[in-house]
Amino acid sequence: MRGLRAQQLQQAFEQSMDWDAYLATDPDKATAWRSLHDELDLTADQNQLLQRFTRRMNVLFISGIWCGDCVRQGPIFQKFAEASPCIQLGFLDRDTCPEIMNALCINAGRRVPMIVFMAEDFEPVAVGGDRTLNYYRHMAAARLGATCPMPGAPTDEGMIRMATQDWLDECERVHLLLRLSGRLRQHHGD
Repeated sequence: MRGLRAQQLQQAFEQSMDWDAYLATDPDKATAWRSLHDELDLTADQNQLLQRFTRRMNVLFISGIWCGDCVRQGPIFQKFAEASPCIQLGFLDRDTCPEIMNALCINAGRRVPMIVFMAEDFEPVAVGGDRTLNYYRHMAAARLGATCPMPGAPTDEGMIRMATQDWLDECERVHLLLRLSGRLRQHHGD
């Protein structure tokens, strides 16, 4: 979060789009996003956890609609936002926010997706991206050779399920951070 400020993030969030508007920017590529969204079901426990969130968080999903990693993870966040009214989700194309992308470089690259978690007043809280640990385990198992599988690497059919849980764990961590924040507790009187 090097150098990211609330005002800059608020401006970016105000430029972001909701799910439908973002997918409308490229209807052909949106098909894969919608397909995964339709196939993805949160478990009852995952839904219950999201419904128990009480502190608003703004989540900026910076991506490229053309990006395969974004296709696999964007629908996960949309499902979270559908399950929790406390998650305010915006999608933003990475090419529209070069200053933010420069601050979010990973291994000297402008990788996507990048997920910026913010408090209700857009103070930065956490950044995630471009893939979760289980996602990387899956890739390593596939690319580093069958003779050297990575311990705990998920199978193809389990990768999305595990990435969903990884991201849900991060959303819960951010929510608890916000819920326990002295600054926000004083503001809300709770």
